[in-house]
Amino acid sequence: QEVAVATQSPQINRSYVVTFALLGIYVGVIPVFLGLLWLPFLTGVSPRWVDFFLSFTVGLLLFLGVDALEGAFSLTGQVASAFQGVGLIVLGVIGTPLAIHAVSRIGRGDSPITPLGLSTLIAIGIGLHNLGEGLAIGSSYAIGEVALGTGLVFGFLLHNTTEGLGIVAPLARSRPSLGRLAILGLIAGAPTILGTWIGGFSYSPTASVLFLAIGAG
Repeated sequence: QEVAVATQSPQINRSYVVTFALLGIYVGVIPVFLGLLWLPFLTGVSPRWVDFFLSFTVGLLLFLGVDALEGAFSLTGQVASAFQGVGLIVLGVIGTPLAIHAVSRIGRGDSPITPLGLSTLIAIGIGLHNLGEGLAIGSSYAIGEVALGTGLVFGFLLHNTTEGLGIVAPLARSRPSLGRLAILGLIAGAPTILGTWIGGFSYSPTASVLFLAIGAG
């Protein structure tokens, strides 16, 4: 028989801020940057293989979308009825693609989006997804579920290493600078740190559902 034991919620101090930041770096930033190392390999393969990896990227993004939706629906029961958890999911899933489409057309009119622009949009989507992951990790530690939090860290770390491939696949036929790659990596990975802080210090099921739905969208 399990007996519930009260645990002290993390307080905002230097120790916890650094701890949660390191968790975000381990889970989000480092794996994404490791995934960016696929770029030199992609630039040396034939166009057919580039098309294959672009197709793989589509599958990866679909997986991340389904994963985010699953996490959002699992939390709807914890959302206050006034906010309508399912309604938040619909808002995030439908509103986000519309917003991304509007942003992608700024300054280019009807001209096609550039490979760098596409990679940036993918990095933003992955970053929102990783923000949701950070919320899950931070909140699990905040409520005393250390074992769950540790499992989430290792699970997210492993699958986040594939996200860098999704970012660099559109750039396979171009030569982006190291600075631009670093910015793309931070866009995709750094939100994990913010998520761990939010989840650890002020966990909100409503925010978790909304961010996960935005990530899916």
